[in-house]
Amino acid sequence: MITLQIIFWVLVFIVVYTYVGYGIVLFALVKLKRLFSKKITVTDTSYEPDVTLFIAAYNEKDFVKAKMENSLALDYPKDKLHIVWVTDGSDDGTPQLVQQYEQASLYHVQQRNGKISAMNRGMHFVETPIVVFSDANTMLGKESIQRIVRLFNDPKVGCVSGEKRIAGKASDVASSAGEGLYWKYESTLKKWDAELYSVVGAAGELFAIRTELFRDVEKDTLLDDFVISLRVAQEGYTIQYDPEAYAIETASANVKEELKRKIRISAGGIQAVVRLSPLLNIFKYGMLSFQYISHRVLRWTVTPLCLLLLIPVGYALAANEGLFSFGVYSTLFWLQLLFYIGALTGWFMENRSTRIKILFVPYYFFIMNLSVVLGFFRYLKKTQSVNWERAKRAVA
Repeated sequence: MITLQIIFWVLVFIVVYTYVGYGIVLFALVKLKRLFSKKITVTDTSYEPDVTLFIAAYNEKDFVKAKMENSLALDYPKDKLHIVWVTDGSDDGTPQLVQQYEQASLYHVQQRNGKISAMNRGMHFVETPIVVFSDANTMLGKESIQRIVRLFNDPKVGCVSGEKRIAGKASDVASSAGEGLYWKYESTLKKWDAELYSVVGAAGELFAIRTELFRDVEKDTLLDDFVISLRVAQEGYTIQYDPEAYAIETASANVKEELKRKIRISAGGIQAVVRLSPLLNIFKYGMLSFQYISHRVLRWTVTPLCLLLLIPVGYALAANEGLFSFGVYSTLFWLQLLFYIGALTGWFMENRSTRIKILFVPYYFFIMNLSVVLGFFRYLKKTQSVNWERAKRAVA
């Protein structure tokens, strides 16, 4: 039983560290840094280089008008903001709608080769020093471009990530409530990551890089935003973050759609961990490796397995102690069971209107980790398509 107890506490430590402990450690390190070094605030508002807003799209006719109106209303000099659409394979009228706007440049081909091919091809037409990537179905905050560009005034910054915000409402379904709470927590971690050293990965809905740092990405890459941004960091630059530079999109229509999306992300995350394996060398990349492993790698590899193993290991220890003795192991086992009952309740309440959003957290957390397991098998089978496969979104 001693061996089983050691295994149990190691599993508990990994799970707790991944989802709570790293945040605590990160906050403590940021506090220490503030004691010994003054935080540098970017105040120079005169830095306004030419910028390209790059939109890779596939069959987005329902969003072209809103996206263009949103882009043209952004608070950035009109003569310095260049809007580029790359629409590989779109056959729903998206290219024709984009052509109606003289302020936008369109690069279209008939073949559907996937988002990465579209980005690799389209980047050859970008001539500005900074390129901002954004999805067609996300709307940007008015000052987003201005705030992102301002951070590039620091020559050490190679990439800047904006914030993904989920448009929610009081009667959110499980996917909306859970996803919204998750991204609020992620936003806090990103702010601390950036202040400590560097964010570990950018949000594809809105991020920017120095154009000269872009390298063609392998065509079968699933998480282009993550790979592009981390490769910039690999070259010695930092990834910074401004939560006030934001992109808004609605949550997935339901948890089934959210699971589909997260399985793809998880398969891409595992693929990225393999391709970015040099970043695991903490002796070479130091703080970046520490942040990368703690914030990303554990979530996409070890931790979901630990959660799975905790069930039989916890039960064995609780049974040995006495299931109803309410000692340490039996209490923790019943808490585990209560958590999964909460997840089951979330599943039952899916798509039912409620104002008690916290009830959806266990369900979303369970779906998030289930997607990693399913994504791992999908990665092994190499069955994930690189073509656009957007999840259905809730009606705002």
